[in-house]
Amino acid sequence: MTDTTRREVLGWLAGLGAAAGAGLLLPGQAGASTNVTALRDVTLIDSSGVRSNTTIVLADNEVLAVGSCDLPLPRGSTVLDLAGKFVIPGLWDMHVHGAYMDRITLPLCLANGVTGIREMWGFPPIYELRDRIERGEVLGPRLIVGSTIIDGPNSTLPDALIVSTPDEGRQAVRDAKAQGADFVKVYSFLDRATLAAVADECAMQAITFAGHCSNHVALGDASDLGQRTFEHMYGLPLATSTRETQLRQAIADLPLDPANPFAWFRQVLEFERQAALSHSGSKAAQLAKRLQRNTSALVPTMVTMRVFASPLDRFANDPRLKYMPAFYRDFWRDGLKNWAPVTEQEIRQQVEFLRRRMDQVAEMHAHGVEVLAGTDAGNPYTFPGFSLHDELELLVEAGLPPKAALKAGTRGGVVKPGEAANLVVLDGNPLKDIRNTQRIHTVLTRGKVLGPAERRQMLADVEKAAQEPFPAAARTCC
Repeated sequence: MTDTTRREVLGWLAGLGAAAGAGLLLPGQAGASTNVTALRDVTLIDSSGVRSNTTIVLADNEVLAVGSCDLPLPRGSTVLDLAGKFVIPGLWDMHVHGAYMDRITLPLCLANGVTGIREMWGFPPIYELRDRIERGEVLGPRLIVGSTIIDGPNSTLPDALIVSTPDEGRQAVRDAKAQGADFVKVYSFLDRATLAAVADECAMQAITFAGHCSNHVALGDASDLGQRTFEHMYGLPLATSTRETQLRQAIADLPLDPANPFAWFRQVLEFERQAALSHSGSKAAQLAKRLQRNTSALVPTMVTMRVFASPLDRFANDPRLKYMPAFYRDFWRDGLKNWAPVTEQEIRQQVEFLRRRMDQVAEMHAHGVEVLAGTDAGNPYTFPGFSLHDELELLVEAGLPPKAALKAGTRGGVVKPGEAANLVVLDGNPLKDIRNTQRIHTVLTRGKVLGPAERRQMLADVEKAAQEPFPAAARTCC
């Protein structure tokens, strides 16, 4: 990182419309049309490195300058003296459900420094919400919104868009693009021919696709087709197992009861657990090369996988439940019954399975595969905003250095002139302890400064909103 010069400061201010009258804005002058805020004497940590004694200048919602503590400022600038504080780029949660609960999800994300989210199940009201946020009508994080979930026959999701043929898959992609999706979301029951058609149509329509690794397509093969991200660590144990061929044949031979597709899905997960017991480091290295070549990334959602691997009542008294509507709490309690291990043996097996998958994520990272932080917020005991910090902690527990976990949580963000001013001010150094991302002092986004008082009020408003009546229906999360 290099200092921003005085000339550059003046030029950017002028370019942003901060020049008054016919003359160039000089230090000591400020235009009424631009709100200039300076974060002074901070330690800046982003993907380009670490820089102490730094001043970051923001003009409305844009980073104007990054330089030393004596950087020139126009008169009237709001100066936040933040000596001893640390600044990171705004956090991203790359796997979220529930943006439609705008009075819950959006403020919880912002209060926790999550200034961008990838909503993994899109439909028209969420596309409209995304656009309203961008127009400044609603305060919220940036939304990247997927299509409705595209799945094959016998899907476990009652509301998924079922495609049975390659032609139907192609039409689903065209429809998703026309409806306003930012990417196409694929799911677990797509067969190879249909997934290949979806991938080809996405390329033709210039739209990416992401989601579950299909149970019918190996992870490396799906990556070769162009799948951008793989969620939940699904497919990873099989793809790196010495028993892959045998276990894939077992999946192919597994009978499926259309009246109970979830039982089939659970058995596939059991095969994945068995696959994790026969992990091959050489196969992992080969897979990593394919993922790197195809620029495919992993979104492990360890925080949700941990819940599914735990006894039913382990998280039932989480104090953050006060921020969730009653119907969501009931939905979580009832839905988790299908997943939670019961016997001591099941609990031990699931704990070990989670640990092995986390090890594999760290191994993929060590081989250079991109890892992105996502939570699957909306699933049981996975909270918008809050759980992103839990995910960062689990990434470090898995074996990623704090610097790498922070990169995963910020999508490799760099704070530099011209970038959107999405910043989080922390009271502690996250490179020394990743849990310091939870020690938030201030969040800056969309031209607003959300200091301690504002964030407390946001959380109080969410707690109040959670007590109000909500629609009875809730979408299944995945």
